[in-house]
Amino acid sequence: MPLTPDGSTQLSSTRVRFALLALALGGFGIGATEFVAMGLLPNLASDLLPGLYASAPDAANAQAGWLISAYALGVVVGAPTIAAAAARWPRKQLLLGLLTAFTLGTIASALLPTFETVLAARFVAGLPHGAYFGIASLVAAHLMGPGKRARGIAIVLGGLTISNVIGVPTITWIGQMSGWRVAYLVVAAIFALTFVAVAVFVPFQAGNPKATMRAELRAFGKLQVWITLSIGAIGFGGLFAVYTYVAPLVIEITGLAAAAVPLILVVVGLGMTAGNFAGGALADWSVRRTMYIAFGVLILALITLGLSAQFLAGLLVGMFLVGAAASALSPTIQARLMDVAHESQSLAAALNHSSLNVGNALGAALGGVAIAAGLGYLAPVWIGVGLSALGVLLTVVTFSIDRSRRHRGHHVPYGTQLIPVVRQR
Repeated sequence: MPLTPDGSTQLSSTRVRFALLALALGGFGIGATEFVAMGLLPNLASDLLPGLYASAPDAANAQAGWLISAYALGVVVGAPTIAAAAARWPRKQLLLGLLTAFTLGTIASALLPTFETVLAARFVAGLPHGAYFGIASLVAAHLMGPGKRARGIAIVLGGLTISNVIGVPTITWIGQMSGWRVAYLVVAAIFALTFVAVAVFVPFQAGNPKATMRAELRAFGKLQVWITLSIGAIGFGGLFAVYTYVAPLVIEITGLAAAAVPLILVVVGLGMTAGNFAGGALADWSVRRTMYIAFGVLILALITLGLSAQFLAGLLVGMFLVGAAASALSPTIQARLMDVAHESQSLAAALNHSSLNVGNALGAALGGVAIAAGLGYLAPVWIGVGLSALGVLLTVVTFSIDRSRRHRGHHVPYGTQLIPVVRQR
């Protein structure tokens, strides 16, 4: 049976499974609070920007996309700040505090009356996102044991991807039927349930007593950390350039009714779930190869979508593969960050979600600019191709630096360890 995080007693396999499920439930709630806005974008625009929506629906949809960008920017700010400041805190107690913040922030999003106040609430609701995933991933990796780090990360992220299969489409439907505010209250209830599950099932796990904010922040002095963050921020933007505007894409380009949007979200969620678990398993095999494979599939999927989204089959295949390839990158990039950050593990685990949400904000913003400029709802797809291609270029750079250091006899991250490489004479 697995050991507890402090190694003093043993946990039953059943307790470990329930603990992992509790952590994944938090990911489920985060997936809902992050992605429900995408399926309800026209509803948000018409309710919060009624005058603009009546005269220029495209411009209103583009402006409503800033609600998604605001949440993403909250993640970017909150992830490194909270993770670095709280690295010494007991991890279970930190998770409970973050879940409380999620619950209150999501309730505020549902109840505040104007576009500006909801925009502010979405920023606040995003603050605990990265820290939750970072700390939960560390707890899950510890529970899984040696050699299964990326699979532990994938379990936590699996809650987010499964949310895109079940939670996001269902809550989107609820929002279409009962209003987007009701949809966010349902999300808040999921966070409250997660709080109870974590309190009951997740064992105590101490923080790092030697950690300090200064020590954690040393990760920002490492070139490879910045390159890996850029891979997530730019390369992952390809997904969000498309996903942010999936509702108008489905309605205006493919010509389907609004009722079809939740079904398309199910397809995307299935792709995300398959890609996440495949990426976790493959990253434990080879982080480098998995990143190249995932980016290659993502670019091909975006091109397929751009050329065939007017057909139902093209939309389904393209959206499934975009979701799968992008989600395979998530645990892979997180594993890479934990390798190159060395001792700053809490910060590294959280920074992945900062970088991915820079991609969220970047993709949403660039897509909105293109749509507002009159380039149409397919323009974000081609923006996504360009962003993903830049992600490939950065991937080449980071692993080229590894090879260069290996030839000079430096320590190079590989898998979960730092392997000393001796220069051959």
